[in-house]
Amino acid sequence: MTIARWLRPSVAATAIAVMAAAAATGGTVAADPHGAGPQTTTPIRHIVVLFQENVSFDHYFATYPRATNPPGEPAFHAAPDTPSVNGLPPTLLTQNPNEAQPFRLDRTQAVTCDMNHGYNAEQKAVDGGLVDKYVQSTGATYDHCNPAQVMGYYDGNTVTALWNYAQHFALADESFDTTFGPSSPGAINLISGQTGGAVATGAGAPVLDGTLYSDVDPTYDACSQTEDSSTKTVAMTGTNIGDRLNAKGVTWGWFEGGFTPTGTTASGLPLCGAQHTGLAGPQNDYIPHHEPFQFYKSTANPDHLPPSSVAMIGHTDQANHQYGLRSFWAAVDAGNMPQVSFLKAPAYQDGHPGYSDPLDEQTFLVDTINRLERTPAWRSTAVFITWDDSDGWYDHVAPVIVNQSNSSLDALTNGSCGTGTPAAGIETRCGYGPRIPVLAISPYARSNFVFSKPVASQASILRFIENNWSLGRIGGGSFDALTASTAGMFNFHQPPAPPLFLNPSTGEVAGPGPFGH
Repeated sequence: MTIARWLRPSVAATAIAVMAAAAATGGTVAADPHGAGPQTTTPIRHIVVLFQENVSFDHYFATYPRATNPPGEPAFHAAPDTPSVNGLPPTLLTQNPNEAQPFRLDRTQAVTCDMNHGYNAEQKAVDGGLVDKYVQSTGATYDHCNPAQVMGYYDGNTVTALWNYAQHFALADESFDTTFGPSSPGAINLISGQTGGAVATGAGAPVLDGTLYSDVDPTYDACSQTEDSSTKTVAMTGTNIGDRLNAKGVTWGWFEGGFTPTGTTASGLPLCGAQHTGLAGPQNDYIPHHEPFQFYKSTANPDHLPPSSVAMIGHTDQANHQYGLRSFWAAVDAGNMPQVSFLKAPAYQDGHPGYSDPLDEQTFLVDTINRLERTPAWRSTAVFITWDDSDGWYDHVAPVIVNQSNSSLDALTNGSCGTGTPAAGIETRCGYGPRIPVLAISPYARSNFVFSKPVASQASILRFIENNWSLGRIGGGSFDALTASTAGMFNFHQPPAPPLFLNPSTGEVAGPGPFGH
């Protein structure tokens, strides 16, 4: 297992590459005004979380930092002193205990099937720590999908931008989904560390003993009703990070592609009808069950009302901190960037297999980061890139179980998930779940650094936000009390590092041309 360490690439080579990229893009970074608001415990005054969809660590970083580099594809060549990660060892590439061997997915294979990533199925794939039942447990079998595809992984010729961000900033290789399961639990764990306290409306909602364990639309979202003719929804009780930020006077918002209505239905409900077409075809931009704050009455904007003004973005008004993506950039351009921002790509760019892909995802990530790096706030900003769940993709590392569960859905070992008492007595929260990547991009992020210890989870970003503004813990069995912070991905004593501009199409360090805006 890789021990976390700070290994910089050649300082001269990095400086030359970054300066050349900045010159090529016209990128400049103004003095940071540091903004107003409550005091922070670090130099970070703005946190931006880019929350993507359905990627295991090995699916994107199995062979990092070694790329195949076939002719005609974007190339990745690691600096000589790049640290290794806990990726696939040679023996597991060729002598894997699963029913199929891992294999490289080429850039021409960006669109794949969506794997089975249910709470129960993912536990069966891990098979008590043997990690040998992926093909038969999470491999997709619908619509002529080959279940062996679950063993596929990309390298630096496809997810080139992510590998370049890892090369210049910090990558966590021992971070896990907070619990097993798909998008809705993952998103809710990001903002509260707690999937207990779920209240179902309508028959068949995925709630067991008061715990949400699968995807379902939120009760407090009128677009849930327009997209699902049934009335099966779920509401969450308890506290989320938005409530904590409000109590402290910290500005914040969730900004999601397609959240802004395109009209109204015959009954007067908002119509979330925006669409885009990516490599996988046309797709509605907005997916209600990906918006975690809409599950909580205290932080929901049921009718998708717009902010009352640009100046109020990040503050409490009729929008209640829930916005479309354009509102984020309106606030940034007005010098009013919220202190905590969660950005959700329109669906075609969120990386979800089946309807999105890593190339459309790369465009969103690079465009967003390039643009942020040109703002005065960049000198005090930390960007986290992470994913809501693993999609069931193969990962060779068995999750670290910090919270046991013994419900009828648990199947990690002999029909259960450990024998200990679950936190706060809440079942159906077996965790941690599968391993997922986390990247930290910031002037204060450690350079060419692999963060392996302490072991982290989605709730580690929640804990970092709590610590940075001294918010306290969520309580009630939240995983924020069980997980470590992501603070180890930063060195707050180093001189702020220069920005890194990438080409959104290739993911390579930007050459001539106004990339990223």
